[in-house]
Amino acid sequence: MARITVLGGTGYGGSAVVREAAKRRHEVTAVSRTAPAEPVPGVTYVTGSALDPAVLTESVSGADVVFEALSPRQNEGGAPAIEGVFAELVALAEKSGVRLGVLGGASSLLMAADGPRLFDVEPPADEVRPEVELGLHKLDVLRNSPEALDWFFVSPAALFGAWVPSTETGEYRTSDDVLLTGPDGTSEISAGDLAIAVLDEIERPEHRRRRFHVAH
Repeated sequence: MARITVLGGTGYGGSAVVREAAKRRHEVTAVSRTAPAEPVPGVTYVTGSALDPAVLTESVSGADVVFEALSPRQNEGGAPAIEGVFAELVALAEKSGVRLGVLGGASSLLMAADGPRLFDVEPPADEVRPEVELGLHKLDVLRNSPEALDWFFVSPAALFGAWVPSTETGEYRTSDDVLLTGPDGTSEISAGDLAIAVLDEIERPEHRRRRFHVAH
Protein backbone atom coordinates (compact mmCIF):
# COMPACT_ATOMS: atom_id res chain seq x y z
CA MET A 1 0.00 0.00 0.00
CA ALA A 2 1.33 3.42 -0.96
CA ARG A 3 0.53 6.81 0.53
CA ILE A 4 -0.69 8.81 -2.46
CA THR A 5 -1.57 12.51 -2.49
CA VAL A 6 -3.45 13.89 -5.49
CA LEU A 7 -3.27 17.64 -6.06
CA GLY A 8 -6.41 18.64 -7.90
CA GLY A 9 -8.12 15.57 -6.51
CA THR A 10 -11.67 16.65 -7.35
CA GLY A 11 -11.01 17.58 -11.00
CA TYR A 12 -11.74 15.42 -14.03
CA GLY A 13 -8.44 13.53 -14.18
CA GLY A 14 -7.48 13.87 -10.52
CA SER A 15 -10.77 12.49 -9.18
CA ALA A 16 -10.45 9.42 -11.42
CA VAL A 17 -6.97 8.75 -10.03
CA VAL A 18 -8.33 9.18 -6.50
CA ARG A 19 -11.10 6.65 -7.16
CA GLU A 20 -8.76 4.09 -8.72
CA ALA A 21 -6.18 4.46 -5.94
CA ALA A 22 -8.84 4.00 -3.26
CA LYS A 23 -10.24 1.00 -5.13
CA ARG A 24 -6.79 -0.58 -4.91
CA ARG A 25 -6.72 0.13 -1.17
CA HIS A 26 -3.94 2.70 -1.16
CA GLU A 27 -3.89 5.44 1.48
CA VAL A 28 -5.22 8.39 -0.50
CA THR A 29 -5.35 12.11 0.22
CA ALA A 30 -7.08 14.44 -2.25
CA VAL A 31 -6.21 18.14 -2.10
CA SER A 32 -8.41 20.66 -3.88
CA ARG A 33 -9.97 24.10 -3.52
CA THR A 34 -13.47 22.66 -3.30
CA ALA A 35 -14.93 19.70 -1.43
CA PRO A 36 -16.16 16.81 -3.60
CA ALA A 37 -19.85 16.46 -4.33
CA GLU A 38 -19.56 12.69 -3.82
CA PRO A 39 -16.61 11.79 -1.55
CA VAL A 40 -14.95 8.44 -2.17
CA PRO A 41 -15.13 6.27 0.98
CA GLY A 42 -11.78 5.93 2.72
CA VAL A 43 -10.21 8.99 1.05
CA THR A 44 -8.95 11.91 3.13
CA TYR A 45 -10.04 15.21 1.57
CA VAL A 46 -8.13 18.41 2.26
CA THR A 47 -9.79 21.64 1.16
CA GLY A 48 -7.17 24.23 0.38
CA SER A 49 -5.25 25.90 -2.42
CA ALA A 50 -1.94 24.58 -3.73
CA LEU A 51 -1.00 28.25 -4.03
CA ASP A 52 -0.74 28.24 -0.22
CA PRO A 53 2.84 27.17 0.63
CA ALA A 54 1.67 25.48 3.82
CA VAL A 55 -0.88 23.36 1.94
CA LEU A 56 1.72 22.40 -0.68
CA THR A 57 4.31 21.44 1.92
CA GLU A 58 1.80 19.37 3.87
CA SER A 59 0.73 17.62 0.66
CA VAL A 60 4.25 16.29 0.14
CA SER A 61 4.95 15.50 3.78
CA GLY A 62 4.40 11.83 4.56
CA ALA A 63 3.52 10.86 0.99
CA ASP A 64 5.19 8.16 -1.09
CA VAL A 65 3.78 9.55 -4.34
CA VAL A 66 2.35 12.96 -5.19
CA PHE A 67 0.27 13.14 -8.37
CA GLU A 68 -0.20 16.66 -9.70
CA ALA A 69 -3.40 17.24 -11.68
CA LEU A 70 -3.98 20.95 -11.06
CA SER A 71 -6.09 22.89 -13.54
CA PRO A 72 -4.92 26.47 -14.27
CA ARG A 73 -8.48 27.35 -15.28
CA GLN A 74 -9.74 26.65 -11.77
CA ASN A 75 -6.91 28.29 -9.85
CA GLU A 76 -6.47 31.92 -8.98
CA GLY A 77 -3.69 33.41 -11.06
CA GLY A 78 -4.05 30.81 -13.84
CA ALA A 79 -1.06 29.30 -15.60
CA PRO A 80 1.57 31.76 -14.26
CA ALA A 81 0.62 30.96 -10.67
CA ILE A 82 0.63 27.20 -11.28
CA GLU A 83 4.06 27.51 -12.90
CA GLY A 84 5.42 28.86 -9.62
CA VAL A 85 3.62 26.19 -7.61
CA PHE A 86 5.09 23.51 -9.86
CA ALA A 87 8.64 24.76 -9.35
CA GLU A 88 8.14 24.60 -5.59
CA LEU A 89 6.54 21.16 -5.82
CA VAL A 90 9.52 19.81 -7.77
CA ALA A 91 11.90 21.18 -5.12
CA LEU A 92 9.84 19.71 -2.26
CA ALA A 93 9.56 16.29 -3.94
CA GLU A 94 13.30 16.14 -4.60
CA LYS A 95 14.14 17.14 -1.03
CA SER A 96 11.67 14.65 0.48
CA GLY A 97 12.45 11.74 -1.85
CA VAL A 98 8.81 11.61 -2.95
CA ARG A 99 7.94 10.23 -6.39
CA LEU A 100 6.23 12.91 -8.45
CA GLY A 101 3.63 12.09 -11.09
CA VAL A 102 2.25 14.77 -13.38
CA LEU A 103 -0.84 14.83 -15.58
CA GLY A 104 0.19 16.74 -18.69
CA GLY A 105 -1.34 17.25 -22.09
CA ALA A 106 -1.06 15.81 -25.58
CA SER A 107 0.43 18.84 -27.34
CA SER A 108 4.04 17.80 -26.69
CA LEU A 109 3.48 14.40 -28.35
CA LEU A 110 5.01 13.72 -31.75
CA MET A 111 2.88 12.96 -34.78
CA ALA A 112 5.57 10.49 -35.91
CA ALA A 113 8.85 9.21 -34.49
CA ASP A 114 10.77 12.04 -36.18
CA GLY A 115 8.19 14.74 -35.39
CA PRO A 116 6.59 17.24 -35.63
CA ARG A 117 4.76 17.87 -32.36
CA LEU A 118 0.98 17.99 -32.20
CA PHE A 119 1.45 21.51 -30.82
CA ASP A 120 3.09 22.60 -34.09
CA VAL A 121 0.58 20.85 -36.37
CA GLU A 122 -2.53 21.92 -34.46
CA PRO A 123 -1.74 25.15 -32.54
CA PRO A 124 -4.09 25.64 -29.58
CA ALA A 125 -6.78 28.29 -29.53
CA ASP A 126 -5.85 31.53 -27.79
CA GLU A 127 -8.11 30.84 -24.80
CA VAL A 128 -6.35 27.58 -23.93
CA ARG A 129 -2.85 28.39 -25.16
CA PRO A 130 -1.48 29.38 -21.70
CA GLU A 131 -2.69 26.07 -20.27
CA VAL A 132 -1.13 24.09 -23.13
CA GLU A 133 2.16 25.95 -22.87
CA LEU A 134 2.18 25.27 -19.13
CA GLY A 135 2.10 21.54 -19.88
CA LEU A 136 5.05 21.91 -22.25
CA HIS A 137 6.90 23.87 -19.57
CA LYS A 138 6.31 21.23 -16.90
CA LEU A 139 7.74 18.48 -19.08
CA ASP A 140 10.83 20.58 -19.79
CA VAL A 141 11.29 21.27 -16.08
CA LEU A 142 11.10 17.57 -15.23
CA ARG A 143 13.48 16.55 -18.01
CA ASN A 144 16.02 19.06 -16.73
CA SER A 145 15.51 18.28 -13.05
CA PRO A 146 18.25 16.80 -10.83
CA GLU A 147 18.75 13.05 -11.16
CA ALA A 148 17.66 12.65 -7.55
CA LEU A 149 14.06 13.46 -8.47
CA ASP A 150 11.97 10.40 -9.32
CA TRP A 151 9.19 11.51 -11.67
CA PHE A 152 6.81 10.39 -14.38
CA PHE A 153 4.69 12.49 -16.73
CA VAL A 154 1.60 11.07 -18.37
CA SER A 155 0.20 12.56 -21.58
CA PRO A 156 -3.42 11.58 -22.26
CA ALA A 157 -4.83 11.15 -25.75
CA ALA A 158 -5.62 14.21 -27.85
CA LEU A 159 -9.32 13.87 -26.92
CA PHE A 160 -9.46 13.91 -23.14
CA GLY A 161 -11.75 15.88 -20.85
CA ALA A 162 -15.17 16.07 -19.26
CA TRP A 163 -16.53 17.49 -22.52
CA VAL A 164 -15.42 14.45 -24.58
CA PRO A 165 -17.81 11.46 -24.80
CA SER A 166 -15.71 8.48 -23.75
CA THR A 167 -16.28 4.95 -22.50
CA GLU A 168 -14.21 3.26 -19.81
CA THR A 169 -12.93 -0.03 -21.21
CA GLY A 170 -10.50 -1.19 -18.52
CA GLU A 171 -7.77 -1.26 -21.15
CA TYR A 172 -5.22 1.16 -22.58
CA ARG A 173 -2.24 1.37 -24.91
CA THR A 174 0.98 3.27 -24.23
CA SER A 175 3.79 4.86 -26.16
CA ASP A 176 6.68 7.09 -25.15
CA ASP A 177 6.45 10.19 -27.33
CA VAL A 178 4.38 9.33 -30.42
CA LEU A 179 0.65 10.08 -30.51
CA LEU A 180 -1.51 6.95 -30.62
CA THR A 181 -4.62 6.88 -32.78
CA GLY A 182 -7.36 4.33 -33.42
CA PRO A 183 -8.49 2.83 -36.75
CA ASP A 184 -10.62 5.90 -37.41
CA GLY A 185 -7.69 8.24 -36.82
CA THR A 186 -8.92 9.61 -33.49
CA SER A 187 -6.89 9.67 -30.29
CA GLU A 188 -8.94 9.39 -27.10
CA ILE A 189 -8.91 8.02 -23.56
CA SER A 190 -11.41 8.04 -20.71
CA ALA A 191 -10.48 9.40 -17.28
CA GLY A 192 -11.06 5.99 -15.73
CA ASP A 193 -8.72 4.21 -18.13
CA LEU A 194 -6.06 6.87 -17.73
CA ALA A 195 -6.33 6.41 -13.96
CA ILE A 196 -5.76 2.66 -14.37
CA ALA A 197 -2.56 3.44 -16.29
CA VAL A 198 -1.41 5.89 -13.60
CA LEU A 199 -1.96 3.40 -10.79
CA ASP A 200 -0.27 0.63 -12.78
CA GLU A 201 2.75 2.95 -13.09
CA ILE A 202 2.70 3.74 -9.38
CA GLU A 203 2.50 0.09 -8.41
CA ARG A 204 4.91 -1.22 -11.07
CA PRO A 205 7.16 1.64 -12.19
CA GLU A 206 8.26 1.38 -15.81
CA HIS A 207 8.75 5.05 -16.67
CA ARG A 208 11.12 6.49 -14.11
CA ARG A 209 12.13 10.01 -15.12
CA ARG A 210 10.21 9.56 -18.36
CA ARG A 211 7.03 10.63 -20.06
CA PHE A 212 4.52 8.10 -21.32
CA HIS A 213 1.39 8.47 -23.39
CA VAL A 214 -1.93 6.67 -22.83
CA ALA A 215 -4.75 6.11 -25.31
CA HIS A 216 -7.40 3.54 -26.19
